[in-house]
Amino acid sequence: MRTDDDTWDITTSVGSTALFVAAARALEAQKPDPLAVDPFAEVFCRAVGGQWAAVLDGEAPDHPLKSEQFGQHFVTFQAARTRYFDAYFRRVAQAGVRQIVLLAAGLDSRAYRLDWAPGTTIYELDQPQVLEFKREAVAAHGANPTAERREIAVDLRDDWPQALRDSGFQSAQPSAWIAEGLLIYLPASAQEQLFTGIDALASTGSHLAVEEGRPMDRDAFQAKVQQAKSVGNERGQWWQLVYNEQVAPAAQWFGERGWTAEETTLVDYLKGVGRSADSADAEVANMLASITLVRAIKG
Repeated sequence: MRTDDDTWDITTSVGSTALFVAAARALEAQKPDPLAVDPFAEVFCRAVGGQWAAVLDGEAPDHPLKSEQFGQHFVTFQAARTRYFDAYFRRVAQAGVRQIVLLAAGLDSRAYRLDWAPGTTIYELDQPQVLEFKREAVAAHGANPTAERREIAVDLRDDWPQALRDSGFQSAQPSAWIAEGLLIYLPASAQEQLFTGIDALASTGSHLAVEEGRPMDRDAFQAKVQQAKSVGNERGQWWQLVYNEQVAPAAQWFGERGWTAEETTLVDYLKGVGRSADSADAEVANMLASITLVRAIKG
């Protein structure tokens, strides 16, 4: 279970969820018509090896990502999410934004695989061991970032705004922020702190993109957590890592502070890119229906 001061590397606790998601992206890339291709997702999985390499090679048929109900939908969800945020960053780059902030960067490889304009600086914030793993895995692969990349080893429950400023971030200049696969791992109080920090540091003309999940009924969530304790795989462990809390819908919170926000449900987005959002699995259906993707610009 989570604690207020817990830490992790890439194979434990919240860190392991980044590998789970990377494996989903790598599986999507194997399809004949992928929604998004992240070649570094496979690099990360093979750097760890074990089940993470086996699932890509078809040698782990019982892995949750290979299941017909959960796995196929989760892989599609991750691909759609990647496509959405990739498009967001291409737009902000075209708008002239040159400061990019990846909150809880995890195994986000956009500093290496997207085409950034000259003068772009990408700030990656995460736990030190997670950043170290990514740096070493990419270096072993022989890749270099396509923009200036600055690592900021900090816990987002601590004073990350000061750490960002100390790394050269200029709050007077427009910036573009992303919180992808993050909010569910923060209690409402930490979400409030995160949103407040973004708003304080973002100048007029700054951009933000967020993925958020609507909290479940409290009793239903607790039942899931108890049930998950008897499940040994990553899908079961996930329920013990998340917080079933939300400070406020992102579009509402930022909209009340001068941002113009546009939200799209995951279901609608999936339909828009030609993918099914229908599932007979109640848990999967709830996952898809609860997620919203949000873009905002500060006026």
